[in-house]
Amino acid sequence: MAEKWIGVVGGVGPFAGIDLLGKIAAQTVANQDQDHLTVLNWSQPAKVVDRTEYLLGEVEENPAVALAAQVQQLAKMGAGVVGIPCNTAHAPRIFNQIRAELAAANCDVTLLHMIEEVGRFLQTHLPEVTQVGVLSTTGTYRAGVYVDVLGELGFTAVLPPLTLQTEKIHPAIYDPEYGIKACGVATAEAKANLQEGIVTLKTAGAEAIILGCTELPLAFTKPTAAGLPLIDPTLILARALIREANPTKSKEVIE
Repeated sequence: MAEKWIGVVGGVGPFAGIDLLGKIAAQTVANQDQDHLTVLNWSQPAKVVDRTEYLLGEVEENPAVALAAQVQQLAKMGAGVVGIPCNTAHAPRIFNQIRAELAAANCDVTLLHMIEEVGRFLQTHLPEVTQVGVLSTTGTYRAGVYVDVLGELGFTAVLPPLTLQTEKIHPAIYDPEYGIKACGVATAEAKANLQEGIVTLKTAGAEAIILGCTELPLAFTKPTAAGLPLIDPTLILARALIREANPTKSKEVIE
């Protein structure tokens, strides 16, 4: 089987795209530079309207059109499998339209669905877990992205109360002064907000926590928090991209 080139829609957001690139390299079996996979990163954030703003009705333009165009650009460059490191972009109103745009353009590139990959990871690696907490943007929260996918797989998604979501969790990602998107790192205030969210989810019965925005893994350096395992969708997407590109290049254990 010929090795596929990996494509990354890297501007949603840019720090999340960089994080995915690093995780692809870290999860690849390689002893020298030449052993690594070919990865194409197309980062053009100015062309893609904010996914949460679209889902909340604050902008009319569906970001799916621009995202599909960038997937097509990667396919034209030679990518055989593509990932979008943005949880909110996988809301059905966006992701289904991306698929429709690709089909209309006869673009047969393999586009992975990050949320479905997370669900399969849970089934394989945490089968004893039934209730899974989700930290995310308010767009992903309101769209019920994880609620629907996890529910179909037999899991119950546990979400923060709406007030905590809008006043603490979402600002940890989006606040222009201390949010991860603005700073590129997790500030002390952002970390405190997220820690409060995790403790609240644990109290509500969560047995594991999905870091359901691709900026959130930047806030955690350990695999657990408040005694619960943290699920990193970016890491899961990285491994899925490697699996589709060349399964022999995938490390056996997530590091």
